[in-house]
Amino acid sequence: MEQPAWVATRKGLFELRQRGGARAIERVSFLGEPVSMLLPPQGSGWMFAALNLGHFGVKVHASDDAGVTWHELPAPAYPKQPDGEPVAGIAWKLVQIWSMEAAGGTLWATLPGGLFRSTDAGESWQLNEPLWNQPGRAEWFGGGYDVPGIHSICPHPTRPGELLVGISCGGAWVSLDGGANWKLQADDMRAAYMPPEQADSPNTQDPHRIVRCVAQPDVLWCQHHNGIWRSGDNATSWQEITTAPLANFGFGVAVHADRADTAWVVPGVADQQRIPVGGALVVNRTRDGGRSFETLCTGLPQQDCYDLVDRHGLAVDASGARLLMASTTGNLWASDDGGDRWAMVQAHLPPVYAVRFG
Repeated sequence: MEQPAWVATRKGLFELRQRGGARAIERVSFLGEPVSMLLPPQGSGWMFAALNLGHFGVKVHASDDAGVTWHELPAPAYPKQPDGEPVAGIAWKLVQIWSMEAAGGTLWATLPGGLFRSTDAGESWQLNEPLWNQPGRAEWFGGGYDVPGIHSICPHPTRPGELLVGISCGGAWVSLDGGANWKLQADDMRAAYMPPEQADSPNTQDPHRIVRCVAQPDVLWCQHHNGIWRSGDNATSWQEITTAPLANFGFGVAVHADRADTAWVVPGVADQQRIPVGGALVVNRTRDGGRSFETLCTGLPQQDCYDLVDRHGLAVDASGARLLMASTTGNLWASDDGGDRWAMVQAHLPPVYAVRFG
């Protein structure tokens, strides 16, 4: 039996298992409730799910048996906002948990743009004040949401305390000391949506998603609002990739855990439309660091397709062979050969927010 995978949707968390060559839903948790993000089971079996219940607020649940049973934990909370006008017009109130990663403690990212950390399995949370108090935060703005948010958390796998976060719209920030100090490292990116004199500002970039290669952690891939960028020096510099076919706009990007030059992106039509180019859903794959791409479409709809694959809608497992891709239309596809061929897993899921392998 292969490793499980999870699909976080508008109406529940779905666990997938593969037996006999076919994937199927084995368990549904939080049926009918929006699950904005999950953290798959860690070595101890603990996993976490974030729910966004609107009027009832953000909820956090944990499981110590890989999702069989769940219990509620306190949700991260911002400190009391100082008197006066909100910083950058943003209220200090938890809107959504948009990303979860674990590295020496559980790291959480939220809307609006705060990074929380727990070192006691979610019993308490601490806001990272050095990032929250950055003067440049006043320039951040929402990309897709009304407020800016941290969607990508990339811990360094071999250097404890080092991590990168991607912010829409606020660039890429790196800490080398567990979040005590931060440096903005989005130089060389370009924001075509900004006035020309501000297009190169690293603090207003919209990196839709940033992922790190586990085996070669200095290599990062970024699907930006208007391009694809790659860094080979841990975000000290970024190089634009201009060889991807069809379009440079998109949200989903994934990188092979062992081969830093192998990455996948899902192209789309920018801004208001946000649909596959020409109504045909494809995945672009490079195996040479972006010098060339293959366009993969076997098993994917090639006409009248309007599926949006969002930031967390594309995932690759540790082997680099198995991929999952899901859309906000509720369609879920899988590939067992690196993306050469795709098969429909489910066609009528609720809108999908995230897919993750165990």
